[in-house]
Amino acid sequence: MFGRKFEVNKLKSWKNLEKCYKKFAKTQMRDLFAKDSHRAEKYSISLENLTFDYSKNRIDDKIKEALLQLAAERNLGDKIEAMFAGEKINQTEKRAVLHVALRNRGHAPIYVDGKNVMPKINEVLAKMRQFSEAVRLGKFTGHTGKKLTNIVNIGIGGSDLGPKMACEALRRYWAKDMKCYFISNIDGTACAEVLNKIDPEETLFIICSKTFTTIETLTNAKTCRKWLVDALGEHAVAKHFVAVSTNAKEVAKFGIDVENMFEFWDFVGGRYSMWSAIGLSIALAVGMDNFEKMLDGAYAMDMHFKNAGFAENIPVMMALLSIWYRDFFKFGAMAVIPYDQYLQYVPAYLQQLVMESNGKSVNNEEKFVKYGTAPVLFGGAGTDVQHSFFQLIHQGTSVIPCDFIVPAISHNEIGEHHEILLANVLAQGEALMRGKTTTEAYEEMIKAGKSREEAVALKKYKSFSGNRPSNTFVFKKMDPYALGMLIAAYEHKTFVEGVIWNIDSFDQMGVELGKQMALSILPELQNNAATSDHDGSTAHLIKLIKDLRQ
Repeated sequence: MFGRKFEVNKLKSWKNLEKCYKKFAKTQMRDLFAKDSHRAEKYSISLENLTFDYSKNRIDDKIKEALLQLAAERNLGDKIEAMFAGEKINQTEKRAVLHVALRNRGHAPIYVDGKNVMPKINEVLAKMRQFSEAVRLGKFTGHTGKKLTNIVNIGIGGSDLGPKMACEALRRYWAKDMKCYFISNIDGTACAEVLNKIDPEETLFIICSKTFTTIETLTNAKTCRKWLVDALGEHAVAKHFVAVSTNAKEVAKFGIDVENMFEFWDFVGGRYSMWSAIGLSIALAVGMDNFEKMLDGAYAMDMHFKNAGFAENIPVMMALLSIWYRDFFKFGAMAVIPYDQYLQYVPAYLQQLVMESNGKSVNNEEKFVKYGTAPVLFGGAGTDVQHSFFQLIHQGTSVIPCDFIVPAISHNEIGEHHEILLANVLAQGEALMRGKTTTEAYEEMIKAGKSREEAVALKKYKSFSGNRPSNTFVFKKMDPYALGMLIAAYEHKTFVEGVIWNIDSFDQMGVELGKQMALSILPELQNNAATSDHDGSTAHLIKLIKDLRQ
């Protein structure tokens, strides 16, 4: 399906983009806006209450057309169809990629190996509804009969970042008596800090591990189990632990009733799994109705991605702009800045989505690539980050494209807070685009009463190069539906990038080497076994740590 013996950077469309870059590289966005008063309308796409404004980018109609030609030459339409049809587009692991099936609200059949997967998916959703409602209504209680109001999700990677991000994003929808906690880090502090805050009689633990063998997750789970058993006895485990897994044998061995095991599938990668039973903590916090509204929002974006022409397709244009900057301008990083405190974990979630998916250097033809793939992604909540890394974004030597995300209406309309927030996000995008020349800086200081000598001395320090690109997402309000749309857009963007770069976005083999080596070092730290087979630095550090621990 993916073809053989070709390199993306040898395609005709790629070569055309290289020529376009040479002609266009020094074009100023402020000049583009001056020439076209309707630029924002031309370079914006809306889907229901979500608008993606990409007018503050270093493109024109010719560049956009060249980028679209690249998508066409990579047969993007066929690849999208293949994903939705359940073909095994995860080549290295020979798996289908069907997180879209998890939120297939149209319920059309989707087949994997000739079998419609929708009945099983809907069965698990129904089981999630039954269980979450029983807990929220106090019908499923703890060992001593108390209502379970502390939800502790134990997982790592996609089994942690997705649910944690979504629960925080939808905090205003939590049941009043519910509290959610997340344990992922193997550092014992992560466990200790959560266990110190909760009452065992009122706590439900959700262990999220497909194989039920992930060392970090199982170590944390066993620590929590011991804490519970010490407080309530061995028989309490079945009333205070549930599992999201496929390994019924190990789940039962842990002491969990297999009736309280929620299944998910090989065609769902960890970082794409919050739409599945991995999202049980979300359903418990906000209710299954709101969880399904999140699925509805994602489905709306899925259908837009599948059916809209590429020129009016939000994820496709997001991806093409990213490739334009990564591979032609050689910008090696991007920032995501949500101007909504509830979205504070979105950048961390997207770090995994983008860098684990596309942080690859070998293509689908088993060749090392000769072009850039995933950028480094970082970010944080505005306005806080304006006082941390925005200095570098505005005046640093590296150009870092930004995505701004902002709701028009806040859940907390307190005084002038939201208007000030909105003013800040709009100002940042405009400032990055326009910049400030040394002449403008000089004249501004003179008007402010500075002496000519001082203005001359400071004008370079107070100038901004501008011409720094950004996208802005505006939606009405952060609700479950809007969250689903937003996250699905970034998922599909990541997929499109992988298609263009001709890499497998759905494996994560780079995660494995460090884990394998950790397993060989662990016995040396636990015992007095001699340090062996390590480089001099690692052997020295092992000895140093063992000496300090003694």
